[in-house]
Amino acid sequence: MRQSRLFTKTTKNISAEEKSLNAQLLTRGGFVDKLAAGIYTHLPLGLRVINKIGNIIREEMNALGAQEILMPALQPKANWQVTGRWDELDVLFKLKGDDSKEYALGATHEEVVVPLLGKFIFSYKDLPISVYQIQTKFRNEKRAKSGILRGRQFLMKDLYSFHADEKDLGEFYEKIKESYWKIFERVGIKEKTYLTLASGGTFSKYSHEFQTVTDAGEDTIYICKKCHLSINKEILADINPVCPECQSEEFDVKKAIEVGNIFKLNTRFSGPFNLRFKDADGKEKIIFMGCFGIGLDRLMGTVVEICNDENGIVWPANIAPFQAHLILLKPDDKESAKEAENIYDALQKADIEVLFDDRNLSAGIKLKDGDLIGIPVRLVVSGRNKGKIEVKERAKEEVRLLNLNEIIELIKGL
Repeated sequence: MRQSRLFTKTTKNISAEEKSLNAQLLTRGGFVDKLAAGIYTHLPLGLRVINKIGNIIREEMNALGAQEILMPALQPKANWQVTGRWDELDVLFKLKGDDSKEYALGATHEEVVVPLLGKFIFSYKDLPISVYQIQTKFRNEKRAKSGILRGRQFLMKDLYSFHADEKDLGEFYEKIKESYWKIFERVGIKEKTYLTLASGGTFSKYSHEFQTVTDAGEDTIYICKKCHLSINKEILADINPVCPECQSEEFDVKKAIEVGNIFKLNTRFSGPFNLRFKDADGKEKIIFMGCFGIGLDRLMGTVVEICNDENGIVWPANIAPFQAHLILLKPDDKESAKEAENIYDALQKADIEVLFDDRNLSAGIKLKDGDLIGIPVRLVVSGRNKGKIEVKERAKEEVRLLNLNEIIELIKGL
């Protein structure tokens, strides 16, 4: 993409209300635009990041055998009354249609997916089943804050699994853990992320969260120094907790952001909807369920909170909006301009995603914008390097002069 054709611009002027670093950097870099508290537009650069995160998630969920669907965001009141959550869940956006019927905007989708699967599950031969979606969610947060970390409208991957018994649910639960670790490794935050015991709410004694350590976090977690399991502060019985995994009493206390959660729903939703199957003996049995979520906006915001420096964002290669940022310092220099055009064409033919800064602006502005946007590899064409291209990786200080083949090899290696 030519940067001169990109309708968005970087900016220095952002609202004083944007206190969180992720919102400041994403707004300044032209990735998102705030419409209202907790409601953001994903601009072209931001949408490219979101789509890459979504593709990584899809690959890992598909590898588990889960099937992607897309459920309605508009949900009838009657479904929520079946589970009792129409009056219990205080974050529901509720509205009335011209038919005088009441609806909710989907904060979650148990009330939709359970009756849906009830149309297809009859026998033990139909189990297990797991379905997922990447869908817009709506939650009437009393205090939307922290940029895109806590919004009123956001994208979430929610996967629902259906099992014949607790044992099968437990086995799938462990597979999901491994898939989540792969996702967090691919987006570049695994080293700072911890499996965390959390409240199970109405579903079970405990659930698990994946918490990423950063000072921007809203949660406090206790990380076991011995086995690295962590415990959310909300379930600690006293100030001297004991690790349930290894019985150690030594913990590090850190602020963290929840980037994923997994629940054993058991029969909490299959029960009210009478979701059953017939076993091999023809006896009817209740179905056990699991629910597994990752917020895509929240994941992008978390990456920005931990992958940055004083100059801007430092995107991990797998989710960067582009793989390379080609910067032409002197557009008026015909020889440099021709060289840059040739490099641009060659990179595209090599299937490398490149943002070409061909704007008629000063070198200083272009270089500052490059650091702010944070694409992994910067390529500078200045006409003074005798056929070589100035190469700098965003996460490193070193500047090198390389030829085109070396650059292609470097980028593909990342």
